[in-house]
Amino acid sequence: MKEALEASSSLAGEEQALARIPVLAGFARAFALFDRLLVILCSLALVAASCILSYSVLARHFFQAATYWQDEASVFLIVGATFLSAAHVQSRRGHVGIEALAELLPPAANRIRSFAVDLASLAFCAFFAWKSWTLFHEAWVDGQTSSSTWGPPLWVPYGLMALGMTLLSVQILLQVIAALSGSAKR
Repeated sequence: MKEALEASSSLAGEEQALARIPVLAGFARAFALFDRLLVILCSLALVAASCILSYSVLARHFFQAATYWQDEASVFLIVGATFLSAAHVQSRRGHVGIEALAELLPPAANRIRSFAVDLASLAFCAFFAWKSWTLFHEAWVDGQTSSSTWGPPLWVPYGLMALGMTLLSVQILLQVIAALSGSAKR
């Protein structure tokens, strides 16, 4: 319960800090709306993946039907849902974090620790997004497909991965800017 209250006050603080910069406040609101739409689409993708996998099991068991596309289609949907919802999870500070230090450190030191983690996360996610976009580009230009019988184009999962990591990087960047803006006004 304590963690939920702290996370809620942290989110409110980030929103207030971004509100001090009108251009970023508008962008952050638009980004949050887009993010909510993506979460709905990701939820539908997970439901679709579960339906496809269930169909696959039933078709193989009862009708001895070959199922060559279902596994890959489900994996593509799950990859998309995972990467495209990452920014939403980050906006709620819902990613796994180690809170042992947070309990031991004074509030000022904890803010510094949190900021350093955000910067490291931003660097990693931005690099991951860049590499994902290069994979997407290569798959698109070279017409790469998977080696399965179905052979779907690989630009689909690479594109979902690249877009998701880019959105996650933007979300972390907004949180870094909010932390800088909040500390500058104190």
